[in-house]
Amino acid sequence: MATAPASNRSPGSWPLYRALVGVGVVCGLLIVSAYVLTGPVIARNEAEALQRAVFRVLPGAVASASFALGPGGRFGAAGEGGTAVSVVHAGYDAKGVLVGVAIEAQGMGYQDVIRILYGYSPESQAIVGMQVLASKETPGLGDKIEKDPAFVANFSALDVGLAADGQALRQPIEAVKHGSKTAPSQIDGITGATISSKAVAAILRQSSAQWVPLVYRARADFVREAVTDGGQ
Repeated sequence: MATAPASNRSPGSWPLYRALVGVGVVCGLLIVSAYVLTGPVIARNEAEALQRAVFRVLPGAVASASFALGPGGRFGAAGEGGTAVSVVHAGYDAKGVLVGVAIEAQGMGYQDVIRILYGYSPESQAIVGMQVLASKETPGLGDKIEKDPAFVANFSALDVGLAADGQALRQPIEAVKHGSKTAPSQIDGITGATISSKAVAAILRQSSAQWVPLVYRARADFVREAVTDGGQ
């Protein structure tokens, strides 16, 4: 009796499909688990880094509190709900007196988005500090916006005084060629990093035009919420 030929049929795609699905499920569980475990730690580290930055851009501040902008241009303690659209950070001295308000801003640099935090003093109507929070500018050139002492010095008393109507700045911030600064609202640029220094000036010009009039008019909101400890 003749022997039946052996079958050459493949086992089908089901085993491969089952293996791929199994690997996908395991990888998904690992990613979710890592996010759940590390998320709170990352958030806490970011909050601590932001608080340190607030103290750097607001010299003399030893305590801070976050405020959300709500309807009618009023500020209330952040995290209490409502229809707030943005958050700023008030800094206070050891006696609980308002030192100023730290504001986040961002815009395009030469390589990528530049994120900064700057401190505004309603009393002196000036920007009193600036720190780069995130930047991918060219090492040795564009990153001088963070490291060049002369450039950083631009932000110790950068004039953002309001016009008589209180709705706009008296003189918008502008970047000028290195060594040609003649006005307190001008930023002395960096030789060899013109694009990056102009980008910082543009970010500050746009942000200050929006936020300075709001914060100045509502400065009493921050005084009423003054804190005396180091918490945020």
